Amino acid sequence: MKDKVDFGFERVAPEEKAARVRSVFDRVAPSYDLMNDLMSLGLHRVWKAIAVAIARPRAGERILDVAAGSGDLALALAKRVRPGGEVWLTDLNRRMLGRGRDRLLDAGALAPAVQCDAEKLPFPAQYFDCVTVGFGLRNMTRKEGALAEMGRVLRPGGRLVVLEFSKVWAPLAPAYDLYSFRVLPWLGERVAGDADAYRYLAESIRVHPDQATLKAMIEAAGFGSVEFFNLAAGAVAVHRGYRI
Repeated sequence: MKDKVDFGFERVAPEEKAARVRSVFDRVAPSYDLMNDLMSLGLHRVWKAIAVAIARPRAGERILDVAAGSGDLALALAKRVRPGGEVWLTDLNRRMLGRGRDRLLDAGALAPAVQCDAEKLPFPAQYFDCVTVGFGLRNMTRKEGALAEMGRVLRPGGRLVVLEFSKVWAPLAPAYDLYSFRVLPWLGERVAGDADAYRYLAESIRVHPDQATLKAMIEAAGFGSVEFFNLAAGAVAVHRGYRI
Protein backbone atom coordinates (compact mmCIF):
# COMPACT_ATOMS: atom_id res chain seq x y z
CA MET A 1 0.00 0.00 0.00
CA LYS A 2 3.01 2.26 -0.34
CA ASP A 3 2.26 5.76 -1.64
CA LYS A 4 -1.48 5.18 -1.37
CA VAL A 5 -3.85 7.44 0.56
CA ASP A 6 -7.21 7.11 2.26
CA PHE A 7 -10.44 7.59 0.36
CA GLY A 8 -12.83 6.69 3.12
CA PHE A 9 -11.99 3.12 4.09
CA GLU A 10 -10.31 2.44 0.74
CA ARG A 11 -6.63 2.94 -0.08
CA VAL A 12 -6.17 4.56 -3.48
CA ALA A 13 -3.50 6.28 -5.55
CA PRO A 14 -3.13 10.02 -4.73
CA GLU A 15 -4.31 11.16 -8.15
CA GLU A 16 -7.33 8.88 -7.90
CA LYS A 17 -8.38 10.38 -4.56
CA ALA A 18 -8.42 13.93 -5.94
CA ALA A 19 -10.56 12.83 -8.88
CA ARG A 20 -12.97 10.89 -6.68
CA VAL A 21 -13.34 13.72 -4.16
CA ARG A 22 -14.09 16.07 -7.05
CA SER A 23 -16.73 13.62 -8.31
CA VAL A 24 -18.38 13.35 -4.87
CA PHE A 25 -18.81 17.11 -4.60
CA ASP A 26 -19.95 17.44 -8.21
CA ARG A 27 -22.80 15.10 -7.31
CA VAL A 28 -23.80 16.64 -3.98
CA ALA A 29 -23.33 20.34 -4.85
CA PRO A 30 -27.04 21.06 -5.61
CA SER A 31 -28.21 19.72 -2.23
CA TYR A 32 -25.07 20.51 -0.20
CA ASP A 33 -26.49 23.27 2.00
CA LEU A 34 -29.78 21.48 2.64
CA MET A 35 -27.96 18.28 3.61
CA ASN A 36 -25.68 20.19 5.98
CA ASP A 37 -28.72 21.54 7.77
CA LEU A 38 -30.40 18.15 7.93
CA MET A 39 -27.32 16.17 8.97
CA SER A 40 -26.36 18.53 11.79
CA LEU A 41 -29.85 19.77 12.69
CA GLY A 42 -28.54 23.22 11.81
CA LEU A 43 -25.65 23.01 14.27
CA HIS A 44 -23.05 23.47 11.52
CA ARG A 45 -23.99 27.16 11.54
CA VAL A 46 -23.11 27.39 15.24
CA TRP A 47 -19.84 25.53 14.71
CA LYS A 48 -18.84 27.89 11.92
CA ALA A 49 -19.73 30.94 14.02
CA ILE A 50 -17.49 29.59 16.78
CA ALA A 51 -14.67 29.01 14.27
CA VAL A 52 -14.98 32.61 13.07
CA ALA A 53 -14.80 33.84 16.65
CA ILE A 54 -11.68 31.72 17.25
CA ALA A 55 -10.13 33.07 14.03
CA ARG A 56 -10.64 36.62 15.34
CA PRO A 57 -10.82 38.37 11.95
CA ARG A 58 -10.18 42.10 12.06
CA ALA A 59 -10.90 45.01 9.75
CA GLY A 60 -8.34 45.37 6.98
CA GLU A 61 -6.99 41.81 7.13
CA ARG A 62 -6.41 39.43 4.24
CA ILE A 63 -7.99 36.04 4.85
CA LEU A 64 -7.88 32.90 2.75
CA ASP A 65 -10.71 30.37 3.10
CA VAL A 66 -9.47 27.04 1.73
CA ALA A 67 -12.01 24.44 0.58
CA ALA A 68 -14.57 27.22 0.83
CA GLY A 69 -17.43 25.10 -0.49
CA SER A 70 -20.70 27.01 -0.63
CA GLY A 71 -19.13 30.02 1.06
CA ASP A 72 -20.94 30.42 4.37
CA LEU A 73 -17.72 30.56 6.39
CA ALA A 74 -16.14 32.97 3.90
CA LEU A 75 -19.20 35.23 4.03
CA ALA A 76 -19.04 35.46 7.82
CA LEU A 77 -15.34 36.32 7.58
CA ALA A 78 -15.94 38.92 4.86
CA LYS A 79 -18.34 40.78 7.11
CA ARG A 80 -15.69 40.99 9.82
CA VAL A 81 -12.78 42.33 7.73
CA ARG A 82 -14.64 45.42 6.49
CA PRO A 83 -13.52 48.05 5.74
CA GLY A 84 -10.41 47.47 3.70
CA GLY A 85 -10.03 43.72 4.15
CA GLU A 86 -10.02 40.86 1.65
CA VAL A 87 -11.39 37.33 1.77
CA TRP A 88 -10.25 34.90 -0.92
CA LEU A 89 -12.03 31.61 -1.64
CA THR A 90 -10.38 28.47 -3.00
CA ASP A 91 -11.79 25.04 -3.70
CA LEU A 92 -10.79 22.01 -5.74
CA ASN A 93 -14.34 21.63 -7.05
CA ARG A 94 -15.58 24.15 -9.60
CA ARG A 95 -19.29 23.66 -8.88
CA MET A 96 -18.85 24.18 -5.16
CA LEU A 97 -16.61 27.21 -5.72
CA GLY A 98 -19.22 28.74 -8.01
CA ARG A 99 -21.87 28.34 -5.32
CA GLY A 100 -19.62 30.05 -2.79
CA ARG A 101 -18.78 32.91 -5.12
CA ASP A 102 -22.44 33.45 -5.94
CA ARG A 103 -23.42 33.43 -2.27
CA LEU A 104 -20.95 36.19 -1.48
CA LEU A 105 -21.97 38.21 -4.53
CA ASP A 106 -25.62 37.94 -3.56
CA ALA A 107 -24.70 39.32 -0.14
CA GLY A 108 -22.79 42.23 -1.67
CA ALA A 109 -19.33 40.89 -0.85
CA LEU A 110 -16.72 40.91 -3.61
CA ALA A 111 -14.37 38.00 -2.92
CA PRO A 112 -11.95 36.52 -5.46
CA ALA A 113 -12.57 32.81 -6.06
CA VAL A 114 -9.73 30.57 -7.26
CA GLN A 115 -10.07 26.92 -8.25
CA CYS A 116 -6.94 25.11 -7.07
CA ASP A 117 -5.51 22.24 -5.06
CA ALA A 118 -4.82 23.14 -1.43
CA GLU A 119 -1.39 21.53 -1.78
CA LYS A 120 -0.47 24.05 -4.52
CA LEU A 121 -1.89 27.41 -3.49
CA PRO A 122 -1.23 30.05 -6.20
CA PHE A 123 -0.38 32.85 -3.77
CA PRO A 124 2.90 34.47 -2.73
CA ALA A 125 4.51 33.61 0.58
CA GLN A 126 3.38 35.51 3.67
CA TYR A 127 0.43 37.10 1.85
CA PHE A 128 -2.39 36.38 4.32
CA ASP A 129 -3.08 37.29 7.93
CA CYS A 130 -5.33 34.29 8.50
CA VAL A 131 -6.13 31.01 6.74
CA THR A 132 -9.27 29.02 7.50
CA VAL A 133 -10.49 25.63 6.34
CA GLY A 134 -13.92 24.35 7.33
CA PHE A 135 -14.74 20.66 6.89
CA GLY A 136 -12.29 20.33 4.03
CA LEU A 137 -8.98 19.11 5.42
CA ARG A 138 -10.05 15.47 5.65
CA ASN A 139 -10.75 15.43 1.89
CA MET A 140 -7.25 16.60 0.97
CA THR A 141 -4.91 14.06 -0.54
CA ARG A 142 -1.82 14.84 1.55
CA LYS A 143 -2.87 16.74 4.65
CA GLU A 144 0.70 17.47 5.70
CA GLY A 145 1.44 19.09 2.35
CA ALA A 146 -1.74 21.16 2.50
CA LEU A 147 -0.95 22.37 6.02
CA ALA A 148 2.56 23.32 4.92
CA GLU A 149 1.14 25.32 2.01
CA MET A 150 -1.26 27.13 4.33
CA GLY A 151 1.72 28.00 6.49
CA ARG A 152 3.72 29.22 3.50
CA VAL A 153 1.10 31.80 2.51
CA LEU A 154 0.66 33.06 6.08
CA ARG A 155 2.71 35.93 7.47
CA PRO A 156 4.71 35.19 10.64
CA GLY A 157 2.27 35.33 13.52
CA GLY A 158 -0.68 34.71 11.19
CA ARG A 159 -3.44 32.37 12.31
CA LEU A 160 -4.51 29.02 10.93
CA VAL A 161 -7.98 27.84 11.95
CA VAL A 162 -9.16 24.33 11.05
CA LEU A 163 -12.78 23.35 11.66
CA GLU A 164 -13.23 19.64 11.11
CA PHE A 165 -14.99 16.50 12.26
CA SER A 166 -12.96 14.72 14.92
CA LYS A 167 -13.10 11.92 17.50
CA VAL A 168 -16.32 11.85 19.47
CA TRP A 169 -16.45 11.17 23.23
CA ALA A 170 -16.08 7.38 23.63
CA PRO A 171 -19.41 6.70 25.41
CA LEU A 172 -21.24 8.27 22.47
CA ALA A 173 -19.33 6.34 19.80
CA PRO A 174 -21.87 3.49 19.30
CA ALA A 175 -24.78 5.88 18.76
CA TYR A 176 -22.59 8.09 16.55
CA ASP A 177 -21.60 5.09 14.42
CA LEU A 178 -25.25 4.08 14.02
CA TYR A 179 -26.13 7.58 12.89
CA SER A 180 -23.12 7.86 10.58
CA PHE A 181 -23.36 4.54 8.79
CA ARG A 182 -27.12 4.02 8.75
CA VAL A 183 -28.87 7.38 8.93
CA LEU A 184 -26.49 9.49 6.82
CA PRO A 185 -26.47 7.22 3.74
CA TRP A 186 -30.26 6.85 4.01
CA LEU A 187 -30.65 10.62 4.21
CA GLY A 188 -28.21 11.10 1.33
CA GLU A 189 -30.22 8.72 -0.83
CA ARG A 190 -33.57 10.37 -0.03
CA VAL A 191 -32.47 14.00 -0.31
CA ALA A 192 -29.43 14.04 -2.61
CA GLY A 193 -30.06 10.80 -4.48
CA ASP A 194 -26.59 9.60 -3.55
CA ALA A 195 -26.06 7.26 -0.59
CA ASP A 196 -22.44 6.53 -1.58
CA ALA A 197 -21.36 10.16 -1.24
CA TYR A 198 -22.57 10.30 2.33
CA ARG A 199 -21.18 6.87 3.13
CA TYR A 200 -17.83 8.30 2.04
CA LEU A 201 -18.44 11.27 4.35
CA ALA A 202 -18.86 8.96 7.34
CA GLU A 203 -15.81 6.91 6.40
CA SER A 204 -13.64 9.98 5.81
CA ILE A 205 -14.39 11.18 9.35
CA ARG A 206 -13.27 7.85 10.82
CA VAL A 207 -9.89 7.87 9.06
CA HIS A 208 -9.21 11.55 9.79
CA PRO A 209 -6.64 12.24 12.54
CA ASP A 210 -8.01 12.73 16.04
CA GLN A 211 -7.62 15.98 17.95
CA ALA A 212 -4.17 15.33 19.41
CA THR A 213 -2.77 13.86 16.17
CA LEU A 214 -3.96 16.82 14.11
CA LYS A 215 -2.49 19.20 16.68
CA ALA A 216 0.89 17.49 16.24
CA MET A 217 0.57 17.67 12.44
CA ILE A 218 -0.13 21.41 12.58
CA GLU A 219 2.89 21.91 14.83
CA ALA A 220 5.06 19.91 12.42
CA ALA A 221 3.90 22.23 9.60
CA GLY A 222 5.53 25.20 11.34
CA PHE A 223 2.89 26.47 13.76
CA GLY A 224 3.19 27.30 17.42
CA SER A 225 0.77 27.76 20.33
CA VAL A 226 -1.50 25.18 18.72
CA GLU A 227 -4.66 24.40 20.66
CA PHE A 228 -8.00 22.81 19.94
CA PHE A 229 -11.55 23.33 21.11
CA ASN A 230 -13.98 20.42 21.17
CA LEU A 231 -17.56 20.97 20.03
CA ALA A 232 -20.48 18.52 20.11
CA ALA A 233 -18.69 16.15 22.53
CA GLY A 234 -15.66 16.02 20.23
CA ALA A 235 -17.58 15.11 17.09
CA VAL A 236 -16.26 18.43 15.78
CA ALA A 237 -13.13 20.34 16.79
CA VAL A 238 -11.57 23.70 15.99
CA HIS A 239 -7.77 23.84 15.89
CA ARG A 240 -5.89 27.14 15.94
CA GLY A 241 -2.18 27.74 15.49
CA TYR A 242 0.12 30.69 14.81
CA ARG A 243 2.72 30.74 12.04
CA ILE A 244 6.20 30.72 13.52
